[in-house]
Amino acid sequence: PTKSSVQDSYPDSVFVQFLRESGVTLTAGSTANEIAVDQVIFQKRLQQQLRKHPRFPNIIQEFISALETYIEDPERFRNCLLPCVPSSTSQQDTQVINTLFEKLPEFMFEGVSEDGLNVPRLIINQLKWLDRIVDGKDLSSKLMQMVSVAPVEIQRDIITSLPEILEDSQHGDIAKELNALLQQNTQLPVPILDALSSLNLSSALLSEVRDVVMGTLSAVQLEDLPVIVKFILHSISASDANEVVCDLRKKLELEQCVLPAVLQASQSQFFLLFLFHLLTLICPSQTNMTDSVALVLEVIKSAIRFQKTISEAWLKAIENVDESDDHKVVDLLVLFILHSTNANHSRRGAERVLRVKVRKGLIQENLLQKTFKGHAQVMRGYFPSILALAQGLLRSPDCCVVSFGGHMYKQAFTAFDSYCQQEVVGSLVTHACSGVSGEVDVALELLCELVSQKPAEMSQFTVFVKGILDYMDNLTSQQIRRLFHLLSCLAFGQEQHGGHIQDDMHIVIRKQLSSTVPKYKRIGIIGAVMMVGSMGACRNKPDGSQGGTLPKETHRQVMALLELVRSCSESSPEAAALYYDELANLLQTCKLDPLVQAWIGKSVLEDFQEDFVVDLGPDLSGPFVFPAYVMHNLDEDESQGGIAINLLPLMTQDQICRGRVSPLCLSSFFRLLRLCEEVQHQGDLEEIDALLGCPLILTDMEVVEKVESLSKAEREFLCSLLFYTINWFRETVNAFCKQNDPEMKMKVVTRIQNITYLQSLLQTCLAATPGYTPPQANFDGESAEGMIPSSSSALPKKGKKGKSAGEITSKNSSGDKSQLEGADLPEKENEKEKEKDAKSGVSLSSYWPFFRELDVEVLSVLQCGLLSRTLLDTELHSKLREEVQLGPAELLFLLEDMWRKLDFSLASAPAKKAPFLKSKTDRAVGFAHLQQKNAKEIATYCIELLPTLCTHLENCHNHFQTLLSEHQGVVDAPGVDVKEQQLMCSAYQLLLQVLHTTFSWAGFSGPEHRALLKSALGVLAGRLKEDETDLTLDQLSRHAFEYLQNFRSTVPSLNTALCLIQLLIVLSQYGGSNHRTYREQISAFPRFLCQEWVTASGEKERGNKYNDALQTLLSIYLEHTDDVLKAVEEIAGEGVPELLNAAKDANSRSWPTLNRHTFLVYYKSMMAVLERAVRKIPPSKQTDNQEVQSEKLLTWNLAVRDFHILINLVKMFDSRPVLTVCLKYGRLFLESFLKLGMPLLDYSFKKHKEDVQSLLKTFQLSTRQLHHMCGHSKIRQDTGLTNHVPALKKNLEQFVYRVKAMLTLNHCQEAFWLGNLKNRDLKGEEILSQRSQAVDEEEEESSQLQSEEEV
Repeated sequence: PTKSSVQDSYPDSVFVQFLRESGVTLTAGSTANEIAVDQVIFQKRLQQQLRKHPRFPNIIQEFISALETYIEDPERFRNCLLPCVPSSTSQQDTQVINTLFEKLPEFMFEGVSEDGLNVPRLIINQLKWLDRIVDGKDLSSKLMQMVSVAPVEIQRDIITSLPEILEDSQHGDIAKELNALLQQNTQLPVPILDALSSLNLSSALLSEVRDVVMGTLSAVQLEDLPVIVKFILHSISASDANEVVCDLRKKLELEQCVLPAVLQASQSQFFLLFLFHLLTLICPSQTNMTDSVALVLEVIKSAIRFQKTISEAWLKAIENVDESDDHKVVDLLVLFILHSTNANHSRRGAERVLRVKVRKGLIQENLLQKTFKGHAQVMRGYFPSILALAQGLLRSPDCCVVSFGGHMYKQAFTAFDSYCQQEVVGSLVTHACSGVSGEVDVALELLCELVSQKPAEMSQFTVFVKGILDYMDNLTSQQIRRLFHLLSCLAFGQEQHGGHIQDDMHIVIRKQLSSTVPKYKRIGIIGAVMMVGSMGACRNKPDGSQGGTLPKETHRQVMALLELVRSCSESSPEAAALYYDELANLLQTCKLDPLVQAWIGKSVLEDFQEDFVVDLGPDLSGPFVFPAYVMHNLDEDESQGGIAINLLPLMTQDQICRGRVSPLCLSSFFRLLRLCEEVQHQGDLEEIDALLGCPLILTDMEVVEKVESLSKAEREFLCSLLFYTINWFRETVNAFCKQNDPEMKMKVVTRIQNITYLQSLLQTCLAATPGYTPPQANFDGESAEGMIPSSSSALPKKGKKGKSAGEITSKNSSGDKSQLEGADLPEKENEKEKEKDAKSGVSLSSYWPFFRELDVEVLSVLQCGLLSRTLLDTELHSKLREEVQLGPAELLFLLEDMWRKLDFSLASAPAKKAPFLKSKTDRAVGFAHLQQKNAKEIATYCIELLPTLCTHLENCHNHFQTLLSEHQGVVDAPGVDVKEQQLMCSAYQLLLQVLHTTFSWAGFSGPEHRALLKSALGVLAGRLKEDETDLTLDQLSRHAFEYLQNFRSTVPSLNTALCLIQLLIVLSQYGGSNHRTYREQISAFPRFLCQEWVTASGEKERGNKYNDALQTLLSIYLEHTDDVLKAVEEIAGEGVPELLNAAKDANSRSWPTLNRHTFLVYYKSMMAVLERAVRKIPPSKQTDNQEVQSEKLLTWNLAVRDFHILINLVKMFDSRPVLTVCLKYGRLFLESFLKLGMPLLDYSFKKHKEDVQSLLKTFQLSTRQLHHMCGHSKIRQDTGLTNHVPALKKNLEQFVYRVKAMLTLNHCQEAFWLGNLKNRDLKGEEILSQRSQAVDEEEEESSQLQSEEEV
C-alpha cells in the first residue's frame, strides 16, 4: 500500500485527519512515519485543533477510539512506536554528504594547518549525529573505501567515529568489515576495538571478533595490549568465560615485556651507559613497558572486580595448569590481583590456589624471582597483598609452603623501597614474637639471611629487630642464639651498620648475666657468647698487633666479655657447663681471631688438666662412698705413671660441699677442649689422644649386683656415677670418631661397648632407685626435673626378660609418650634391655635427655666393623668384654641414635600451632648440635651411609635365613640365644625404620632434591644390578623396590614386617608410571597375616603394640587388594568360623594372626574398610544402561552379604568394644546404603525384581540385629554404647520408609506391611520391661511379593 492508502482506508478517521493537519503523515509498511514540522509545533497544532473543535471535549474520546482502532494492526503499532523521520529533502542531504566526501582527499595528506585546525577531522565530525541518513549502506561503504586509502591518522578518526555516524541497522555489517580489517592491519587494533566496543553486536559476531583479536594478541604492539585485553575481557559472557580466560592466559606473554637484564643492572660503568643509549634507539623504554604491563593488569583488575565469573575463570585457569613449566609470570600477578580485590571469595581463592600450587611444586621460587625481577614496579602496587600472602604461607604447617613464603619476604625486601622494607621487617618481627615455635624459627632465619645479604638496608630497622628482646621468655635456646647472632652481626659486624645499639646490647647481657634466676642467666650466657662470635670474628684486614686481626679496643672488649661470663657462671655448675657448651658450639661454627682463639685454648687446657685429670698412683684410698678402682683402661700395656679421670673423688667432694669443680662440667669441658685442639691443630687430636684410652677412677661394678641392699643415698650416688661415666664415654666417642688411625678406631668401638655394658648396669640400678633425678647433661633447656616419670604414677615399667619386639604393652606413662620423639619405636624396652644378669631393668628411653648428644659424625662408626663373630683385634680388649667388635648391642645403640636423629630432622614437621597443654619437655632437648645442620645436610649424610646400612640389612637377613635353615624354620628352637635374637630383631626393624624415615622426607618431593633422591635410590638399585647406569627415576624406584622385596622371607616380627611394607609403599610413590604394578605387589603380602609370629623365647607375639601393627598391616592389605569385598568375605566367612571351631587359645587356620585376642583388630579393620568401599560405589543415575545397573547391583549384593556376616558375628563376640565398632560402622553403612544404594533399587526394581528382593531380605536381617543391639545398649545403660543409638535408630526408621517409597514408586506398595517389632537383647530374648510399650516398626517384606502384585 502507498502512503495515501492509509488515509484512503480511514477517510473519516479523526486520528488520521488530525495528525495530517498537524504535520505528521502516517505511512504504511515498514517505513517510518514522516513529520513535516518541528515536534513542538506539531504538539501545539494538535492541541489547538482538539480544543477548537465544535465537539470538544467529546472529540478527545473519538480521537482515542480512532487511535485504538488504528493500532490494532501490529505493523502500524510498531511504526507509531518508532521515532518519526523529518520529511525534508533527502536528496539535498545526500548531495551535501557526497560533496564533503569529495573534499576529504584534498586535505588528507596536509595534516594540521597553521591555525591548528585538522580539516579532515572537522569534515568527519559533520557526519556525526545526523538526524536522518537516507542510504546508510551507501554511507558505510564510502566510509570504508576512505579508510582503505587514507593515512593512518585519518583511518583512526574515521573508525572511531563510525558508531556515532551509522544507524544500528548497519552495525552488524560494519563490524564484519572491521573484523576483516583487523586481520589485515595490525596498526589499527586500538581504534577498531574501540569502535567495536561501541557497536551493538550479536553474541555470535562478538565471539567471532574476539577469536580474531585473540589470534593477533601475540603480534600486537605492547602499548596496544591493554586495549585488546580490555576488549576481550569485556566481551565475555558467563558461558564462555572459562574458555576465553584460559586462552587469554596462554597468549599473554608478560615475560617478553622485560628489557635485557644488562639494562637493569645498577652499575655505573661507562660502557653500560653507552649500551643503554644504543639500545633505547631500537627497544621501547623500560618505563613504557612497565606502564603497559601496569595498564594490562589494571584492565584485568577492573574486570575481576566487577565480574565474578571472570575472577572465577582466572582462578580455574591457573588451577588447571598441572606442569610447573607451564606456569607463567601472569599467573602470579593475577593471583596478587585477585587477592587485592575486596571480594572475599577472590581473596580466599587466591590464597588457596597459591598454597596448593606451592605445595605440589608447580609454582616454584624461580618463577617468583622472575616475576619480581621483571615487574618490580608493577608489583609495588600489590605490596599489601604480597605481604598478606607471605604472612599466610609462613604460618602453614607445610615446610615447602613456608619456604616459599620466606622467599616472598626476601624478594619484596630486595625489590621494593624502604617503606616496604620496613613493613617486611615489621611483619617478620611480628612472626618472631608470635610464640608459635615453627613460625619463630623461620622468621629469625629470614632476618639472619637479610642481615647477611643486605646489612646496610637492614641497619635502618635495627630498632625493630631489637624489639624481639622483650619477648625472649617464649624463645627456645636455639631461637635465642639466632636472635643474638642477628643483633650482634648488626651491632658488631665489620661494617657496624647498627653500631648505635652496641650499648643496649651490653646492658641487656650484663643484666641477664647478673640475674639469680637460672633461665635469665642462661639467656645471658648464650647472648654473650654469640656477641663474642661477632666481635671476635676473624677480620679480612689485620688491624691488630702480634698476629691478631682485631683493633686493640675490640680485642680488649672481647677479653673483658669472656672474663665477665666466666666469673658470672662460676657460682653454678649448670651455668659453667652451659658456658663451655656454648663456647664449643661457637668454635665449631665461627672462625675467631687467632689471638682470641689461642687465649681460649690455653686457658681451657690448663684448667682441664688441673680440675679433672690426676696421675695414677698406688694409693686410691679416701673417704669415698664406694671403694675406688681404676676402671676401663685401654692403655694398660703402656708404662706405669699414666693418667686417669678423677670422677669418684670429685663426686664425693661435690656431695660433701659443692666446690668450684663439679663433675657436672666434665663432659662439657672436654668437648670445649677437644674443639679448641681441633681448631688449633686442623683436626689433629694427638695432644689429647691419651684421654680416649685413659681409665676413670670409679668403683667395682660388682656392687650393682647387690644394689637392693644399698641405702637410698648410695643407690642414687651409684646411678649418678654411671650417668657421668656414660656421658664421658659418649663425649670421647664424639671427639675421636673421625680419627683414621686403626688403633684409635678400635678404642672408639671399645668405648661404645663400654657404653652399652654400662647402660645395662644403669637399667638395673634405676629399677631399684624410684624417684631418682639424674644429673643434667644438656644445659641449654629448662631444668631436667620434669623430664622423668614421677615415682608414683608413671614409673617406668619393668620389662620381662625374653619378650620380643612389639610385645611390651606400653613403654612407661602416657604422659611420657609426648616427651620423646613420639614413642613410635615399638621395642624401646627391649632395645635397652642389656642386663648382664637376669635382673629386670627399666627402659632408658625416658632418661634420654640425661645423656650427652652424639654428633652425626659418630654414625660413621657403623662403617667400622660389620655384624660378625670375627674379632677385629684380639690384642685390644677391656677387662669387662673379651672381644672387641661392633656386635648386635653396639649396632643397635648406633642405629637407635641414628633413627632418633632422622626422626627429628627429616620426619614431617609437627603442627606449628602452640599446643593447648605444653608437654613437660621440649622435643628438641638433646638435639642442639643436630639443629645446626639443615635437613638436606642430614639427608645427604644419611645417603652416604646407605651402602653400609644395606650391608647391615643383608647381614640381618642372612642371620635369620641361616637360623631358619638350621632349625627347619623354627624360630624358637632349643639352643638359640634369646638375647641375641632380640637384639638382631630390633636391629633389623631399626634398619628398615631408618630407611623409611629417610625416603619419607618431604624434601624429596621438591625438584631441587631430585638428584639426591636418584642417588639414594641408586644405592638400593645398585645392590641388585651394579652395572646399569643413567636410569630414570621410575627404573631406579623399581629396582630399589625389587631389592627390598627380597627381605620379606626373613622378617622376624610383625612390626618389622610392617616397617618393610611401609618402606615399599613409600618407594612405590616415586615410581609414578608403574603405580599399578606396585599396588599388585604390595597387595600380594597377606602372607604376613597368614603367618604365626613367635618370639625367640617361644611365646606368641601379643600386646597393644602388636595389635596396632596388625591393624595397620591389615588396613594396608585391604586397601591395596583388587577386590575389597571378596577379601572381607574370605576373612569373615572362612577365617572367623575356623577360629570359632578352634580351641580357646588357638588361631584361625587360614589366617594365623586371627585369634581371640586379635579378633577386635580384624573386626574393626573389616568394618571400616567395608564402609569406605561402599562409599566409593558410584551413585546411580536413571540414564545408566542395564549392564551398569546390574554391575552396581551385584556390588551392593556382595557388600550387604559381607555386612550381614559381620553383624552376625556379634552374637559370638559380644564384648563392649566389638559392639561399639558395630554400632558406629553399622550406622555409617546404613547411611551410605540410603544415599547410594536405594536410588539404584528405585531404578533396578522392575528389571531385577528378585535380586532387589533378595538384597533387601538380607539387609533386613542385619537391621533387625542392629535393632537388638540398640535394645541391649539401653538395658546395659552403657553411655559409650547408647551414644550411638539415637542416630542409628533414626537411620533404621528412614530405611523402613525409604523401602516403602521405593515400592510405591514401582506401583507395588501392597507388598509392604508394617508389624510391631519387639525389643530383644543380643540372644534374641524379649526385653520384658518393655513388652507393653509401643515399639519401633520395621518392614517385613514377604516372598508373597510376586503373587500379590504384578509389576
